[in-house]
Amino acid sequence: MTHDHHHEIPRYTPEQTELALNPPAGRNGGDLVVETLHGLGATTVFGLPGQHALGMFDALRRSDLDYIGLRVENNAGFAADAYGRVTGEVAPLLLSTGPGALTSLAALQEAAAASSPVLAISSQIPSAGLGGGRHGYLHELRDQQASFRDIVKSVHLVRTASQIPSAIAAAWESALTAPHGPVWVEIPQDILLKETTLPLVTAVDATPRELLPRPELIAVAAHALSHARRPVIIAGGGVVRADAAGKLRALAEKLNAPVVTTFGGKGAFPWEHPLSLQSWLEDRHTTDFLEDADVVLVVGSGLGELSSNYYTFRPRGRVIQIEADLGKLESNLPALGIHADAREALSALLESVTGREGAEAARDAVRTVLEKVRARLDAQDLALEQRVLASVREALPATAPSFWDMTILAYWAWSAWPGPMHSGQGAGGLGYGFPAAIGAAAADVTKPVLAVSGDGGAMYSIAELATARQYDLPVTWLIVDDGGYGILREYMTDAFGETTGTELARPDFVALAESFGVPAVRTSPEALREDLSKALAAPGPSVVVLPALLKLFAPTHLA
Repeated sequence: MTHDHHHEIPRYTPEQTELALNPPAGRNGGDLVVETLHGLGATTVFGLPGQHALGMFDALRRSDLDYIGLRVENNAGFAADAYGRVTGEVAPLLLSTGPGALTSLAALQEAAAASSPVLAISSQIPSAGLGGGRHGYLHELRDQQASFRDIVKSVHLVRTASQIPSAIAAAWESALTAPHGPVWVEIPQDILLKETTLPLVTAVDATPRELLPRPELIAVAAHALSHARRPVIIAGGGVVRADAAGKLRALAEKLNAPVVTTFGGKGAFPWEHPLSLQSWLEDRHTTDFLEDADVVLVVGSGLGELSSNYYTFRPRGRVIQIEADLGKLESNLPALGIHADAREALSALLESVTGREGAEAARDAVRTVLEKVRARLDAQDLALEQRVLASVREALPATAPSFWDMTILAYWAWSAWPGPMHSGQGAGGLGYGFPAAIGAAAADVTKPVLAVSGDGGAMYSIAELATARQYDLPVTWLIVDDGGYGILREYMTDAFGETTGTELARPDFVALAESFGVPAVRTSPEALREDLSKALAAPGPSVVVLPALLKLFAPTHLA
């Protein structure tokens, strides 16, 4: 298969040539940044201004780009991450030098772990100070890019104005080439501020490279799946990001293969489908069933800690792993490793496999596993937790996205939420839920967005109530207040018999939200569904506080 990448360069009309020869006056390097982003198709940028970055921010005034300014750089990074997740498009993130840049690191780690296409563009000290000479500029780091190289997919350094469009285009292509991920562009202050006579940036080509599977591997995989007696499929986040849920469903139905989705792969397969094992990966009944398969097809997952029931999953059958991230191929289990985009590989398999009999047996097996999972939960005292999660599900409109912080209710949702959800479980840092919901709301202001946090995680994001109010975004924030870091309280009590550092003083969240001009209500498990429905239906931001001490279901990997 050959790809003809030769494009004809469009001939400029005399009028266009005249404009190129006489660009508008008063443009600087910052204008080249925003013109390039616009030329690549960006519509919204996130960020936070700083002294060295002011050239970029001034240029926004002369552009059509929508700017969403958050109050903390890490939260701006989470917002960009969510924008990238829900749109599949690149999310530009404008940052200042030094502390401003470094404060985004945890969000970029999440974007890397979750394969979100975030394009971070940071300023840098003036060119004269570069090279590690310790000149004492404000915000100076000895080597700023070094702090980001370990986290982002690629680093693109700019040292002259004419390098700006190509560097940003190369970063854009990198961010959108499977696996998606965050990228880093760095531009010194003087380059951003210096006036330019370069023509306006128009069309910019940054087409991501296709990641196609090797045909001999597809042939072997298709043969194994076509002749399997008990095939199963584990579907990860790569299926969702590749927009391959339709292909996955067609393949599962052709093979009569049960499908379990990872926590990052929620929404890759219909929850109520008769072949759906849902997402009960932290349940030994599911793990046993997967171990008993003679062929396990893993699509778009590295089978990490959560997806492998804490590395207790030991398949006895043959494993076939399709993964766009080369470093994750066979990183946890020996497999037939196929380095490919999930959509491309599933398409190829769909054409190559022959259909299997055994629909009834597969569906019976799925029903049996889910009944065992249900019985195990019913044997524990977890009615409150299941009622709270059901209330949230019933209150949220079907098409409304939800963003979950690292909190006990989210740990429930990973396994029990019946459909797509977004969480910070890639890197597992606190504070993801609310700023991420802001990013998703900025992508589409026509539908409500739900954020779910605990009181501990909420304190990371309180400043962004001002952002939600300033841009009047339709974000409803559910804060489950249990007076501390609830999951760490459970872990420490189990491990040591007592806790240290988990109990927290916290504000009156209702009064605090109202002080930002954001309507808020204190609810109860009984009133949650109604209060949350009302908040989601109202325009603009809102806060719902649920005082509740929730427990997690008993783990099955410690036996």
